[in-house]
Amino acid sequence: MKVTIEFDGFEEKEELREALDGYKWKGLVVDLEEELRKITKYGFVGNREATEQEKDSDDLLRKELRRLLEEWNLNLEE
Repeated sequence: MKVTIEFDGFEEKEELREALDGYKWKGLVVDLEEELRKITKYGFVGNREATEQEKDSDDLLRKELRRLLEEWNLNLEE
């Protein structure tokens, strides 16, 4: 598949950068979701045990992340 993206001038440089960096943003969200999952599954933040408040926050963040992904019709598995 071949895709062509055209922008009209130097002013649209930021839009070009955003289009080209899409895969990086996806990678960042995948990494974030994996880190949050580790806290839920193993109960550790880095090298220390997570507090109950951190575990609760982690659960809330994971749910919100999934809601937003669904709202934006995005899939991290693809």
